[in-house]
Amino acid sequence: MPERDLPITGGCVCGEVRYEIDAEPLHAGYCHCTRCQRRSGTAASANLRPKPGSVTIVSGAELIRWWTPERGWEKGFCSNCGSALFSRDPADDDPGGVRMGTLDHHPGIEPSYRQFVAYAAPWEPLPDDGLERFEESRGGHR
Repeated sequence: MPERDLPITGGCVCGEVRYEIDAEPLHAGYCHCTRCQRRSGTAASANLRPKPGSVTIVSGAELIRWWTPERGWEKGFCSNCGSALFSRDPADDDPGGVRMGTLDHHPGIEPSYRQFVAYAAPWEPLPDDGLERFEESRGGHR
């Protein structure tokens, strides 16, 4: 796995929202819940868990909008281009999840688990990749 110099950088597709992560991420994984499928338009969402307090919005903070589902973490997206960027605990303003597809480069960490596999898309079988699997939430990252 490639090593990564800090900060880890990323942003939305239109380039208006930019962020930096100034600490090594805690872990990364795939989420197969139906909410992530609908939000991303894919079978799973790859997310990394940043160390608390390590994410800084460098530009475009005023464009980030948050959707609060009935249950689960809030979802942050760019209101200009619609890019899904973050998730966070509704009780915390700090992003608790970063969408890996928004990263500029390899972050030095790769997904090590799959959660909510009980809801995996029937049209895309789960790969035999050896990653740890959780029928429901792994806990602490949604």
